[in-house]
Amino acid sequence: MASASGASYNCFMTTHVAIMKKSWGMIPKIISGEKKIESRWSVRKSIPWGRVKKGDTIYFKNSGGSISAKAKVSKVIEIENLNAIEIKNILTKFGHSDGIAITDYESVYNRVRNAKYCLLIYLKSPQKTKPFNINKKGYGAMSAWISVKQIQTIKI
Repeated sequence: MASASGASYNCFMTTHVAIMKKSWGMIPKIISGEKKIESRWSVRKSIPWGRVKKGDTIYFKNSGGSISAKAKVSKVIEIENLNAIEIKNILTKFGHSDGIAITDYESVYNRVRNAKYCLLIYLKSPQKTKPFNINKKGYGAMSAWISVKQIQTIKI
């Protein structure tokens, strides 16, 4: 079942940091506008499920690197109770907008085939940022997503 979280729930926007795998080369695709959707797949509801909403800002960094880009959230779709057919359908329908080359669909499917949840975060107004680092202490060394009220709280 999918639900769109297009409307803001309150006047307080949240800031997020999405940690990306550098070898996938997604940050340049975000900046260029080629990647219009950031997807997050999981076996159980975990961050950022239920935390991202229209109007929020997402900062992007490669694992081990600095923040180098940001974008605004224009829409969020949460899809749950996935099975193999639904996962393939999501990849077919949204893969290109997610920055995935059609030749990589099979390898992405193999990586997410056990997912029960998919979060599709539509991005708008992407831009490069002056690189800066963050302090992830307290968020888990392997965190792939951090949500805070203001980026200054973790900016170094």
